[in-house]
Amino acid sequence: MANSDRTSTGVPAWDTIVELFEAKAPPSATPIDGVVSSDVTIDPLRSLWFRLYVPVPGAAVAAATSLPVIIYYHGGGFMFWSPDRKPYDDLCRRLTRELSAIVVSVKYRLAPQHRCPTQYDDGFEALKFIDRNKIDGFPANADVGKCFLAGDSAGANLAHHVAVKACEHEFKALKVIGLITIQPFFAAEERSDSELQLKSDPIIPWERTDLFWKNFLPDGSDRNHPAASVFGLKSKDITGINNFPATLVAVGGLDPLRDSDRKYCEWLKRSRKEVTKAEYPNAPHLFYAFPKISESSMFISEIKGFMHNLLAK
Repeated sequence: MANSDRTSTGVPAWDTIVELFEAKAPPSATPIDGVVSSDVTIDPLRSLWFRLYVPVPGAAVAAATSLPVIIYYHGGGFMFWSPDRKPYDDLCRRLTRELSAIVVSVKYRLAPQHRCPTQYDDGFEALKFIDRNKIDGFPANADVGKCFLAGDSAGANLAHHVAVKACEHEFKALKVIGLITIQPFFAAEERSDSELQLKSDPIIPWERTDLFWKNFLPDGSDRNHPAASVFGLKSKDITGINNFPATLVAVGGLDPLRDSDRKYCEWLKRSRKEVTKAEYPNAPHLFYAFPKISESSMFISEIKGFMHNLLAK
């Protein structure tokens, strides 16, 4: 890829990103990088499905080892992409391999055809489906009692809201013990300093993020809606939700979402929740999707430590 196709941060320019995400990857029953994958239908009428990633038993994962389950929600401003896009297939395969976990990458319906709260409902439906069904391809050593919700950007927003819904639901076996939010897509009507400083960011400038919110939020809503501003005056008070999972938040110093992500961490602390902030000063939006960016590998290590600590409890 020519240097002209990349920003100074190492992340490809937007047009190149769009081109990369146009490529699709099929599921593979033959191991690729030590991981097999398959697609599982949740509800054909609503086009709900997920891609299941399972590590092949070997040197890193013994066949009898109990494996945690990561339920992953992709980004794309609530408007774009799906688990079968190659960058997400690569990312989820990497998470499966490096974290020794089962990964469930959820396909949810997109805006503007489907507005909020459709995406949250779809994301939560995946949890209920996993909890109540025997799923082909799920290995016997998958431990749904040790579930992590995860997502990037808009998918991290979705993961947060699904976590809140999960805390208020009684599952048969599934238990969410951790929440991994990667550069979560939150906002408020008043622009943050990082938005002002990075107004023309090559990945998510104002025009793009404003378009995402306009097409996702209920008609007539602004960015102070609790779906966007989880830390705002209209937001749900989670102080009394005692089973809200420990949360890891990845913050990029060169990301327009930087200040809203910091604000999210502060709000979680005020709500008396366990939160770990992993901030990378030189990381732009989408850094996690590109393994050659050093911060991407650093964050994988951060996730590994976060999960290890929770699984050891």
